[in-house]
Amino acid sequence: MNNRVTQLFGIKFPIIQAGMVWCSGWKLASAVSNAGGLGIIGSGSMNPNTLKEHIKKYKNISRNPLAINIPLLRTEIEKLINIILDEDIKIVFTSAGNPATWTPILKEKGITVVHVVSSQKFARKAVEAGVDAVVAEGFEAGGHNGREETTTFCLVPLVCEAVQVPVIAAGGIGSGKSMMAAFALGAEGVQVGSRFAASIESSAHIKFKKRVAGASEGETILTMKKLTPVRLIKNSFYDQIHEAESRGASPAELTEILGRKRAKKGIFEGDTVYGELEIGQISASISSIQHAAEIVKELWEEFCQCKASICRPDPIAE
Repeated sequence: MNNRVTQLFGIKFPIIQAGMVWCSGWKLASAVSNAGGLGIIGSGSMNPNTLKEHIKKYKNISRNPLAINIPLLRTEIEKLINIILDEDIKIVFTSAGNPATWTPILKEKGITVVHVVSSQKFARKAVEAGVDAVVAEGFEAGGHNGREETTTFCLVPLVCEAVQVPVIAAGGIGSGKSMMAAFALGAEGVQVGSRFAASIESSAHIKFKKRVAGASEGETILTMKKLTPVRLIKNSFYDQIHEAESRGASPAELTEILGRKRAKKGIFEGDTVYGELEIGQISASISSIQHAAEIVKELWEEFCQCKASICRPDPIAE
């Protein structure tokens, strides 16, 4: 496909792998990029030296486009930015913070910048800051989410109406059919998280991947809205949070329950009982752990089949 998203990133398919903490390392990013999509290394769970190591390992096995995701609230963001500049990274996805702070600096260095938004308001602000595209991430998404709880089907057309830059849809997209639906709403690309989080190349623990592949409908819920909203699979840790929120716990108490490195405990170390299991609603549709290249291939082939089916003339109507 040749559209604004594939042209912007220099990729074959408008399929972007999300930059997920404890999942999106060099193995996953290179597998997706080598399959024709855009791989992203997620720096949210990396210290500067770890990010540098992952970039170098990526470059050893792939010459295809690579993006780095940076949560703008990271305390070591200046060091992370410097590594991106030193390693000559051409694409940066930013999230969780004000894009006006770093977008002009990155753009001055010739870097393509994309910001993740959860509303029309933030999409406009991102464009005002100078981003080249936005990811419109709906309520269904895993990990940290918007407080507005706007679903992808509502958010994507609203954002497309609000801005002129390319819009990439995210949240609840795990098949070619859902990709086609996003395009029908005005998106020019999709960002996929949960399916890649459970892929063979994901750096998540196998126990986490199996838990995702075994998740059923209704097992994820958006919680911790007094802190930073995050969608979790229900487990003993979630029960603690739910009990505290039900009795009106303060942000300070919720922070204490959350503790340190809870996401690492759940996703990277595989503690599916007491760890934080961040994943999207689409996990209910994931039934197997596949290679990332297979996922890209399935998404694209089903998208094309769906598009051909919808565009085929109806013989009865004729």
